[in-house]
Amino acid sequence: MERTFEAALVEQCAPTLAGVKPASLFRWQGEETLSLLPWARELAPFGIALRVLKTWTRTGACLIYLYRAGWLRQILAEPSNQDFLQRMGYRMDRGCGSLLEQLSQRLCRDEEFPHEIGVFLGYPLEDVEGFMEHHGQNYTCCGCWKAYGDPQAAQQRFACYRCCTAEWMERFQQGERIVQLIPA
Repeated sequence: MERTFEAALVEQCAPTLAGVKPASLFRWQGEETLSLLPWARELAPFGIALRVLKTWTRTGACLIYLYRAGWLRQILAEPSNQDFLQRMGYRMDRGCGSLLEQLSQRLCRDEEFPHEIGVFLGYPLEDVEGFMEHHGQNYTCCGCWKAYGDPQAAQQRFACYRCCTAEWMERFQQGERIVQLIPA
């Protein structure tokens, strides 16, 4: 049986949907025709948005970015994150939507993966910079991403995400829909 888009959202994005992580990213390729408009309408009242950051025309796969818009705006407004993104070549004068468009363009045209995407996913800046500086080596711990700061804090965050995903998957498999699972 083929996995549905709703099942993929739960499996890949439960911490974001639950409000414990600002954003999630996953690759989708399925038989069902993907229209994000119905999902955008259902999730918008909860402050959750989604967009396609990249599409592979040859395979029909796409990179889906689900995010809590208000939380993302806060992250992108932090001076340290703005400084970092500006050093990475982002134009900072046009707001969140423009930054996501610039990220999408980098994903589509650049040969090298834009590791600054970690900022857009809510990873600590020290982890994003550490990964880039050390080329993915010499990390303090590894879970949902490679951490370069306090390993205990990172492990706690990873455990929170795992527990959230397990709980949401169980509830989803028992018949609850995503909009029933999202906290008010």
